[in-house]
Amino acid sequence: MKRPLQAVLLVLSGVGLLHASLLTDLYLRYVNDWMRPLLIASGAVLLLLGTAEAWSLRRPGRSRGTDEDHHHEDRRGDGHDGDGHDGDGHGHSGVPGAAWLLFLPALSLLFYAPPSLGAYTASRQATEPVVQQDGFDPLPATSPVPLTLRDFTSRVQQDREQAIKGRTVRMTGFVTPGERGEGWYLTRLLINCCAADAQSVKVRIHGVPPPPADTWVTVVGTWHAGGTLGTRSAPVALDARTVSEVDRPANAYTDALPLSPPR
Repeated sequence: MKRPLQAVLLVLSGVGLLHASLLTDLYLRYVNDWMRPLLIASGAVLLLLGTAEAWSLRRPGRSRGTDEDHHHEDRRGDGHDGDGHDGDGHGHSGVPGAAWLLFLPALSLLFYAPPSLGAYTASRQATEPVVQQDGFDPLPATSPVPLTLRDFTSRVQQDREQAIKGRTVRMTGFVTPGERGEGWYLTRLLINCCAADAQSVKVRIHGVPPPPADTWVTVVGTWHAGGTLGTRSAPVALDARTVSEVDRPANAYTDALPLSPPR
């Protein structure tokens, strides 16, 4: 790739990273929030490198002389003629086709950022394993009780005190249709580093028809009885009383409590 195009690519990449991580929260669609300083630093470095490269091209004779030296060396060593072609008449001065693809990621950060992972990914993943817990804090007296999906899952399958029994709970996530259109799940996708290592946590919802896939909702209901509560035989499921649509959170890759009542 020629030097002017290299400079443009560096500048676009730097501006795209800074736009996604410094000026907006788009970076949260792809990586965890602790990576923000690294993205800002990377964007600044790329922008500085691209600016320096572009500035060097403006210095009289530097770029031109360098390019001409390489051109003459190629002609002596490879049999180029005076028009910059090989002896067989085929030119090689153009930019390789694959190099232009490097512009697509940079431009996408500026003009069309891909959305966060959602129901399509969650429906093709196994549910995150339940982490073994030795004990649980008492549930608050408030009703409905705000819970994360992981906390609900752990209490249903591990809490021998069965504190969740008969309690009305409130949880927030996005809609994932069940297999073969059978029912639906309240879902969260969780990441350690980036979207590539995402794992899902799901709660089966009974009693109400499914909203459209990927819709963010808050569900209020009670545990769907089955098996023995507090053991692995208990289904991670909810009998829903109400389902209310809510705004998608800025950071969709966390299993956060529903901090505000549904609208």
